[in-house]
This record gives sequence, C-alpha cells and structure tokens, in this order.
Amino acid sequence: MAADTVEVGATAPVQARLSPPTGVNLRRIAWPAAIWIVGYHLLALFAFVPWFFSWTGAILAIVGLYVFGSLGISLCYHRLLTHRGFCCPKWLEHTLAILGFCCLQDSPARWVAIHRRHHQHADEQPDPHSPLVNFFWGHVGWILVENQELNRLGIFERYARDILRDRFYKRLEQNLWRVWIIVLSWAVFFGGGFLAALALGGTLMDAVQFGASLLVWGVFVRTVLVWHQTWAVNSVTHMWGYRNYATDESSRNNIFVGYFSNGEGWHNNHHADPRSAKYGHRWFELDTTYLTIRLLVLLGLARNVVLPNPRLTAASAEGRVTTRGFQEVPGE
Repeated sequence: MAADTVEVGATAPVQARLSPPTGVNLRRIAWPAAIWIVGYHLLALFAFVPWFFSWTGAILAIVGLYVFGSLGISLCYHRLLTHRGFCCPKWLEHTLAILGFCCLQDSPARWVAIHRRHHQHADEQPDPHSPLVNFFWGHVGWILVENQELNRLGIFERYARDILRDRFYKRLEQNLWRVWIIVLSWAVFFGGGFLAALALGGTLMDAVQFGASLLVWGVFVRTVLVWHQTWAVNSVTHMWGYRNYATDESSRNNIFVGYFSNGEGWHNNHHADPRSAKYGHRWFELDTTYLTIRLLVLLGLARNVVLPNPRLTAASAEGRVTTRGFQEVPGE
C-alpha cells in the first residue's frame, strides 16, 4: 500500500475516538462468552483460599502460561494459523491448536477471522476491538456484547476460508467438540492430581484437595492470566509504549506486555510486518515465542519461517519506513 514515508520513532497518528463497530448492539449481551469469562474469574478467586493451594498447582499455572498461552495462542493461533509465519507438520499444528482451544478464546477459525479483520481495519470503526472506543472495550468489552459483523458466515468466507478447508478445524466449530475438549482438560488436571496423591499414599481427602488445587491453579488461574495476556495486546499496546515504525494505526511496543506475553507485546513491530514470525526487532525485545519456532526448526518440526521483510530492515536503517508497513492478510 503506497503512502508517504515518515521518521522511525515518530508519534502515532492522532486518532479520534471511535464508536463501536456498526454491527454492535450494546444492549445485547453475548451471554455464553459473558458466563464463561465471569465464571472463570470467580473460580480463579479460589486461589486465595488456602485449602486450594499447592506449590505444584502454582507451578502448573506458570508453566501453563507458556504451554497454553505461548504455544497455543501466540505460536499456533497467531503466528502459524493467522499470518502463516511458518509451516509445521499437521499433527503438530493440530496439537498446538488444541492447546489454544483450551484457553477459551474461541475456535481457531473464528479467532483467525477476527484477528485478520483487526489488521485490515486497525483502529478504524470496523476494528472489532480498538481501544480508541475506550480501554475496557479494547480489553474485554468487545467480547461481552453481540457484534453481528462477527457472527455472519461471511466473516469465515472472507477471512478464514483457508482454515476451514481443514476438516479438523470444521469439527472444532461444533459445540459438542468444544464442550468435550474443555471438560476433558478439567478432568486431566483434577484426575491427574487425584491419582498422584493416592499413589503417594495420601488419603481420599488429600487426593481431592490436591486434585482441586491443580484444577484451580492449572486451569482457572492459568486461563484468566492467558486471557489478560492476549487482551493486553489488544488494549495496552494500542495505547502506551514506543514505536519503532510509523504505521498509520496506533500500535506500540510495550515492554511490560512484551515480556509478560513472550513477545506478543512488540506490537508495533508486528503491525509493520504482520507476516514475519519474529516480533522482537531490537536487542532487548525478547521474543520467546520466536525462539521456540527456531527450536522447532532445529528439531526438524518447522520450516519456511518468515523473517522481517528486508525492505523494512533497510527502511529502518535509513530512519524511514512506509506507513502501514508491509501488511498482508492471508486468505483474502
């Protein structure tokens, strides 16, 4: 997309406050999403009850931020499925997609469609979650009300047709599959803890307590933390931070979100070059998700990794980049 060049590090373009997308009805609550989100937050509060605490559960929550958040959402949903930043075997792709699905951030196809729409209309009214409406809207409010523009079958045809060619992802659009996957994930954490406690000679009540601690920390606390990792990219990194590249939306690199989300917070870099699998462009911009992709390459499990566009690198060295960077939305 041709546009004038501007200085690297220039301030974001002045953006007027936005109204919600035209398909939004603020009076119509998206009850399924609202119930899941409120319910998980309430269940996560059991972490403050000593009976539900175990060091194993707390460790599982921390490890889960990487396993489910980074591998499932950042690496699979975002860099692999949405932007096709690399390729991997289908068995690995599908396994990673299940990890992402367990984060309760919708099906892969719908997540991809919404994110591609965000890139096409970033910080314009059709953007599903621009914080220029308000911070709460960009963070989570957009999920809590109905948006007819995101419910139409056309959004899949327009933005996720390539995803739904795979029968595996078509099945994940069926509610029965969704319920079974989530219930099974609960059973794995609770049942694993329950059986482990019994095997170590604990009483029945010990087993129930340990299984419950793994369920609360390993599922509910971890899921809530991963939600806020993802939501912060939508909200915080479009409001606060610094800019390496002058794109014509308000994306920024935010150090806190960058480290907390294993590289997703280098959002201005990402908007300047969406297809690249590498989001950290400066020496201190640690991108753990990209390092994981590099490890997969070394193991022979990833190939065709897309690196930052050479024109972007050259423009950066000269102190000038093209507005909107080199944005591409696969599948259009």
